[in-house]
Amino acid sequence: MAIGWAGDGAVDSQIQDSINDEIARVRTNIEEKESLEYCKECGEEIPKARREAIKGCEFCISCQNEVDKENLATQYYNRRGSKDSQLK
Repeated sequence: MAIGWAGDGAVDSQIQDSINDEIARVRTNIEEKESLEYCKECGEEIPKARREAIKGCEFCISCQNEVDKENLATQYYNRRGSKDSQLK
């Protein structure tokens, strides 16, 4: 079903583009980094399994949760300039 000037599947395409953009952004930040042995925030040891699973890991799980909460609050902005993304 076409909505206004948008073609069929435009919303799905926009969602997929947003997902791909975020994946690309994250990959550029962690590509060649080595994980830290101790948390950058609290100094606790980061478990070896986490360091191996997440390349470039800098925080323990609890500190990473806090960092994610802070980042989540600032990521809702209109990247594509579409009316639909402003309705959040």
